[in-house]
Amino acid sequence: NDNLKFKKKNLNISGATPTEEMNGAGNLMDFLDEPFPDVSTYEDFHTIDWLREKSRDTDRHRKITSKSRESFWELVKSLLDAWSGWVVMLLIGLLSGTLAGVIDLAVDWMTDLKEGVCLSAFWYSHEQCCWTSNETTFDDRDKCPQWQKWAELMTGHSEGAGPYVLNYFLYVLWALLFSFLAVSLVRVFAPYACGSGIPEIKTILSGFIIRGYLGKWTLLIKTVTLVLAVSSGLSLGKEGPLVHVACCCGNLFCSLFSKYSKNEGKRREVLSAAAAAGVSVAFGAPIGGVLFSLEEVSYYFPLKTLWRSFFAALVAAFTLRSINPFGNSRLVLFYVEYHTPWYMAELVPFILLGVFGGLWGTLFIRANIAWCRRRKTTQLGKYPVLEVIAVTGITAVLAFPNPYTRRSTSELISELFNDCGALESSQLCDYVNNPNMSRPVDDIPDRPAGPGVYNALWQLALALIFKIVITIFTFGMKIPSGLFIPSMAVGAIAGRIVGIAVEQMAYHHHDWIIFKNWCRPGADCVTPGLYAMVGAAACLGGVTRMTVSLVVIMFELTGGLEYIVPLMAAAVTSKWVADAFGKEGIYESHIQLNGYPYLDVRDEFTHRTLATDVMRPRRNDPPLSVLTQDSTTVEDVETLIKDTDYNGFPVVVSTESERLIGFVQRRDLTLAIKNARQKQDGVVSSSVVYFTEDVPQLPATNPQPLKLRRILNLSPFTVTDHTPMETVVDIFRKLGLRQCLVTRSGRLLGIITKKDVLRHMAQMMNQDPESIMFN
Repeated sequence: NDNLKFKKKNLNISGATPTEEMNGAGNLMDFLDEPFPDVSTYEDFHTIDWLREKSRDTDRHRKITSKSRESFWELVKSLLDAWSGWVVMLLIGLLSGTLAGVIDLAVDWMTDLKEGVCLSAFWYSHEQCCWTSNETTFDDRDKCPQWQKWAELMTGHSEGAGPYVLNYFLYVLWALLFSFLAVSLVRVFAPYACGSGIPEIKTILSGFIIRGYLGKWTLLIKTVTLVLAVSSGLSLGKEGPLVHVACCCGNLFCSLFSKYSKNEGKRREVLSAAAAAGVSVAFGAPIGGVLFSLEEVSYYFPLKTLWRSFFAALVAAFTLRSINPFGNSRLVLFYVEYHTPWYMAELVPFILLGVFGGLWGTLFIRANIAWCRRRKTTQLGKYPVLEVIAVTGITAVLAFPNPYTRRSTSELISELFNDCGALESSQLCDYVNNPNMSRPVDDIPDRPAGPGVYNALWQLALALIFKIVITIFTFGMKIPSGLFIPSMAVGAIAGRIVGIAVEQMAYHHHDWIIFKNWCRPGADCVTPGLYAMVGAAACLGGVTRMTVSLVVIMFELTGGLEYIVPLMAAAVTSKWVADAFGKEGIYESHIQLNGYPYLDVRDEFTHRTLATDVMRPRRNDPPLSVLTQDSTTVEDVETLIKDTDYNGFPVVVSTESERLIGFVQRRDLTLAIKNARQKQDGVVSSSVVYFTEDVPQLPATNPQPLKLRRILNLSPFTVTDHTPMETVVDIFRKLGLRQCLVTRSGRLLGIITKKDVLRHMAQMMNQDPESIMFN
């Protein structure tokens, strides 16, 4: 009975007269006071309306706050609602940290599986196998009886041409098997699991909807195929895809809480924090992760999200540390400890490495985009499996003979970063020792390079050319592929070569004026590993155009705190050099290539056009499709929906006056009419649709009217026809609008959508406006 009273009270507010109440018309017309399912959700490949999402969240919050005063249970519910954000962050951190640890362990094992197997326990990697062995000596710590290469296991011989060929053949075979499995799984189960995922995540965070991109299948397949792809020895890393994996975790946990699952704007706040957790576990760099999310990926990043990202990154790093995948109690693979400071004169080679990084970044972006465009437009794109197998075959065949390309890229970078101590057995540390040297172990003076170093330099030079070329063809294939590690490898190789050159110059010419002040004979002046670190930062910066987050990631990654200035110098130089050739980093270029509707905050719009030049309809176009507030029938609306594919329709007073009332979304209209036909008696094709406050008294013979005021947006964003496009672009960017109506003294003239803005910007930059595909 109370319920009935409440309904009656509501009816009077909604403008139904007592007589209508008697025959139930008001009751039927106002069924929309109960929001029906699916209203205000979005279609696939559409843009969300940030303003609308924000106001819906504010309403929800207001409702919860007012209810919490009513009873203790409601108060508990409101507290749970407030805490749900932190709970989601905790879950994201735990899951992404666990997945990253599992991926690291699996990659280690499978990479070593290409060369041999552990007899005591086949699930041990080479390093773990020799840890448990009692027969290893320090000099031969990589050789232990439990670990056997395939040829030794099959033929009993480990040296000579026969075993070498057999090992070579099996290395290539394993690589082909891993990459074939990876590309097949991606093709069959989750086509979205390919690539690095960062361009798409940037687009999703800017308010675009790609259903299934962050789904459960994508998460599962991406995790499995990432291990396979990295283990196959291809020139790719796991860092970019780990951001995608973490965002999938974020999306998974969003669906547990209605606060996030029903609001696309709130969901994006969680995804921003998940991206931070992804970088945190990829590099063991929690603060770098937060800054990466802020600088590189996120579109809307309120202060609240900053704290939550920080918490998610912390939990993820903590989880990874408890798994300890590298067995060195560190979060990172490349931990280094250098014992010498750097000197001012060394800034010159550091800046030169920055220039190299910028040039390599530009070359890579141009070549990779040209190759990806070719893949899209020619027959090549139809045979993804064949392409992956061909590239893997070429990579494996060319990589095996060179010890620096045969091992995993992470190990290579780790060795290049390392300082040559007294205990290093690597070729890069084959210096000629002074027999009467009696210094402490960690402070070894500069020494002349031995034959091993010169040999290593040749192999590194070949490895550099190989990495530069092969990475261009690898990134963008139909398997998970990150770009951070290959870019860092290119820079680290170049940096180490430069470092050794500077070191030898300082040794042989220590009386030159540049070395005189800081390099005494017999002192340890130059650290080649530091040059490798600076080169890695420069190349990564050249490709992705990161600056602040890059430097923080690099010093968290290596623990080299006092080398921030060289890293900053290289990062800034590489960004300046690369920006001179084109403003877009690799991710923005891929967004453009795929035609995603992404309005980059960093793009300047400097042209002097007006809203009237961009709005539709244009001069020769048919007039704008509109609805009137009280003279459109249900049939008219259904016909309009059937004949057009617009996302929404402006509502005007009448077709003559064209005075604007509001805007109604296509999806809401469709659902409202479908719902009304099912639940409301008397709604037929000739029923009139009312968007007004009050429905006039209708004769009894007329069909039941349909009141849809509830779904009408009464405050659509409008600009006048003389608004400069610069302002319009700014409004779209900062408020995240889907569309904006153009009026003159209240009369509706046209509409500008996000796609129109992007097309206009492309046109102004002399690009093809049709390249923006999605609406």
